[in-house]
Amino acid sequence: MCFWTATELAAAIRRREVSAREVVTAHLERIERANPEVNAVVSLVADQALERAAEADERLASGAETGPLHGLPVAHKDLHDTAGIRTTYGSPVFADRVPDRDHLVVERLRGAGAITIGKTNVPELGMGSHTVNPVFGATRNPYDLSRSAGGSSGGAGAALACGMQPLADGSDTGGSLRNPASFNNVVGLRPSPGRVPSWPDKAPWGQLSVKGPMARTVADVALALSVLAGPDPRDPRALETPGSAFAGGLESDVRGLRVAWSPDLGGAVPVDAEVRDVLRPAVEVFAGLGCEVEEACPDLSGADDVFLIQRAWQMELAYGPLLEEHRHRMSRDVVWNIEQGWGLSGPDLGLAQLEQAALFHRVREFFETYDLLLLPVSQVAPFDIRLPYPASVDGTPMETYLDWMRSAYLISVTGCPALSVPAGFTAQGLPVGLQVVGPHRADWDVLRAGYAFEQATRFGERRPSAAVLEGRASLGGRASLGGRASLEGRTSPEGRTSPEGNLS
Repeated sequence: MCFWTATELAAAIRRREVSAREVVTAHLERIERANPEVNAVVSLVADQALERAAEADERLASGAETGPLHGLPVAHKDLHDTAGIRTTYGSPVFADRVPDRDHLVVERLRGAGAITIGKTNVPELGMGSHTVNPVFGATRNPYDLSRSAGGSSGGAGAALACGMQPLADGSDTGGSLRNPASFNNVVGLRPSPGRVPSWPDKAPWGQLSVKGPMARTVADVALALSVLAGPDPRDPRALETPGSAFAGGLESDVRGLRVAWSPDLGGAVPVDAEVRDVLRPAVEVFAGLGCEVEEACPDLSGADDVFLIQRAWQMELAYGPLLEEHRHRMSRDVVWNIEQGWGLSGPDLGLAQLEQAALFHRVREFFETYDLLLLPVSQVAPFDIRLPYPASVDGTPMETYLDWMRSAYLISVTGCPALSVPAGFTAQGLPVGLQVVGPHRADWDVLRAGYAFEQATRFGERRPSAAVLEGRASLGGRASLGGRASLEGRTSPEGRTSPEGNLS
């Protein structure tokens, strides 16, 4: 049951072939077995989840109206506030914080009938794409426990891969939905800015950080998007298209689509050979589906400046007030990125605006010729979990914790929707994802292309080993690396201020 799709589970519950209590119990049992090694789910609220499952079954039996996710268990990203459930942002500064309200994405998932079972692990303050923090420790990759699960939605990706939950919420600034999807052989969508509204948010007009769904299949990502998307008066960016627009079938004829393939963004980013080798056949898959494929790349000059300036500005905005008091409790990379924000000037921010405007139009014109852009999600396969980030990529040194994420973050600043879909495995059995990018606000087209590729390849059906899933792996519970996992959700509020609109 834990590897049924979310769509299958929801339908089975509606038909009363299984109960919500059975579904939640099965997933809690999987967490009990697999999580001690993987460390994906934190702040578990098992008793509360079982109570909610019983209520869900009673509601269904009474004939009352139910939502599309009725009875499905979901652990929410630990950057998303959950009322009454510990939300730490992976930081000692917020280690005991229990919010009194839900983030909007949590509110929508619960409103659609999902049952909260806990939180998923994140890097400290959502910084970077390697999930390790001083509160709960590291999340391990289920396909190789000595490797990173990516981030910042790393706990979500690993939990999906292990069957701990059927779908997940996440967020993405520089790749935090896409990189962990790639590393864990699942699907992650960075939607168009405004597609999934966000509240609360300190910078509600910003376009860099977005919320979005993850799941094991493209259809389940679309199901989650149908719940998460749609207007909300609390978010001025929110697009008017209702979520129901994403509830239809994904089957489509992709023949004749003009597809650009760029293995390294025109030489702009180094990519390890093992990643290139895995993704090279992806081009042949699209050609076999009847697409017109050629190697091409939009001009992304200036995109580095746009991302690094905007990210540093947002880091200072969100966490700068904490630095004076809590510097000794923050990691070196967190401090560095906040201080980068302190050093920005008005002309710096103006330059980022000018360069992003020019970038937008170059990418818009590129998509007048092509329907899709294909490229690597990540420049590396899952790396050694003991490293803070890869020291080099294809022989090129990585100077900061952000450098190895450029194949994802350069796409972020275009504002285009981007999907990570399973695309194969290295010789060592490590997952690799393909990034499918579409024109401005063409989220549905990206999902349909990803679905066609998924159905043609079926890479996402390969699971972690039974030893990992059943808790019989050989690492002996070593999930700490700087913290200790907790399976208990604390219920008493803690008075620290929330950095609303935290990053990922």
